[in-house]
Amino acid sequence: MAARKPIDTAPKDGRKVQVYWIDADGQENESIAQYRSLERLKAAGGEWDESDAGWWAFVDSDTQKRITPHSWTSGDEED
Repeated sequence: MAARKPIDTAPKDGRKVQVYWIDADGQENESIAQYRSLERLKAAGGEWDESDAGWWAFVDSDTQKRITPHSWTSGDEED
């Protein structure tokens, strides 16, 4: 298992990485997420503002949600 790293060290270039975040119920979750800048969101179409930029993950097969992860792993490292 790869070591967790602080989220501020995660790539913000559109790559998908494994992240760890706490939901509203206090449960820690593990998800594949992607950082989406305002420019990337606008390029995809639709109306976006600065509050939409951030980490996005699928919370089920049809629903994406903006999340606030606390750490991440690349999945490339082995213990």
